[in-house]
Amino acid sequence: MITTCLWSHDMRALEMAEYYTSVFGDSKITNIGYYDEANPHLPGSKSWDVMIVEFTLLGNNQFSTLNGGPYFKHSCAASWMIPCANQEELDYYYDKLSAVPEAEMCGWVTDKFWVSWQLVPDNFTQYMRSDEAGKKSKLMKAIMEARRLNWDDIDTAYNS
Repeated sequence: MITTCLWSHDMRALEMAEYYTSVFGDSKITNIGYYDEANPHLPGSKSWDVMIVEFTLLGNNQFSTLNGGPYFKHSCAASWMIPCANQEELDYYYDKLSAVPEAEMCGWVTDKFWVSWQLVPDNFTQYMRSDEAGKKSKLMKAIMEARRLNWDDIDTAYNS
């Protein structure tokens, strides 16, 4: 099994895990590990600070958050795709995850921990596997020009 580990550069690993498990259904924190003593590599750390939090999202997607210190920041070069079934679901995830509205583009959102997510129609990969280049081109144009995705606009672009 592969687990995604999200680095917390500001000692908010538990807050991150609690937040993500509140956003996604069928999710739970499964373990919390602590530093036995202050970590000399983490400014301001003390004994029994949270080190790592393990959790699942949507039933079986394994994640962890690690209080690793200020050494690494998140980048949109790594993001997690969320397939959405309809406009209501797109809007839900925009509302829950987008903390930086000016960063919204083409379905990408950045949350309050600076983690990037991609909101996509649940049929996006099916559309992109199609042999119909003209339809794929219109779809990509509609997505690339959108700040926030609109389900009807995407469907119309592909099917027109």
